[in-house]
Amino acid sequence: MSNVHKAGTFLLGDRTTRRLGYGAMQLTGPRVFGPPRDPDAAIAVLREAVASGVNHIDTSDFYGPRVTNELIRKALRPYPGELVIVTKVGARRGADAEWLPAFGAQELIQAVHDNLRNLGVDVLEVVNLRCMFGIHAPAEGSIEEPLTVLAELQRQGLIRHIGLSNVTRTQIEQGRAICEIVCVQNHYNLAHRQDDALIDELAGEGIAYVPFFPLGGFTPLQSSTLSAVARDLDATPMQVALAWLLRRSPNLLPIPGTSSIAHLRENLAAAGLDLPRQAARALDAIGAHAGSA
Repeated sequence: MSNVHKAGTFLLGDRTTRRLGYGAMQLTGPRVFGPPRDPDAAIAVLREAVASGVNHIDTSDFYGPRVTNELIRKALRPYPGELVIVTKVGARRGADAEWLPAFGAQELIQAVHDNLRNLGVDVLEVVNLRCMFGIHAPAEGSIEEPLTVLAELQRQGLIRHIGLSNVTRTQIEQGRAICEIVCVQNHYNLAHRQDDALIDELAGEGIAYVPFFPLGGFTPLQSSTLSAVARDLDATPMQVALAWLLRRSPNLLPIPGTSSIAHLRENLAAAGLDLPRQAARALDAIGAHAGSA
């Protein structure tokens, strides 16, 4: 059994998904814009992830744009039957790499068709609506119109399941009144804990929570407590941070990203790391000040 299998599984829609996945965002150029310096290395990372048992890959056509989807298609198509590729719509990139809202009906329809074409599939397994009322954190605003567009594309058979990204509890409630929501993808990690209560609520409903920036994102997690626990367990701090997420709740599906095979292997090894109760309590305290959603 590989380390990935040791993390267990959770249903993402109707698909059994291994809880430790892979986020493809870092396979682009700097600022998630343009092609990678070494496309062959990026393809090798994707193939290594799947060969290691990963069956949940997170992507979007606005990564690059198009870059990660085209790399995924080149590296993995024809796709393994158990592979779940999750993409997202709702944003676009400007000429200077800025992140811009793309919530209009035609923008969303075009984005779905772009993802279909660039991934080389007939139906998208999961599409997350990425809310852009706040670029770096959730902010209130109605998602009724854009989500209704995605629900119609779902009825047309272009989308199998729908999720939400960068959203508030109010938006999740609004979304669930429009269509089934199979996952929520928000910023969450050992130190960024605003969604603690929300995670528990979603777990009770059988809804997956996919924490983006599980290792801190562009500013990696830094904590003397984290480092001390890692030393005691003969692990890296990032392995410990991932192991904590996997222990936190059965509906958490972390998607750490990397452009390095060595780092990928380190990340996936976290699935086999057991956190002693005392270590877990120490780690819990790191984000205790963040409060709940």
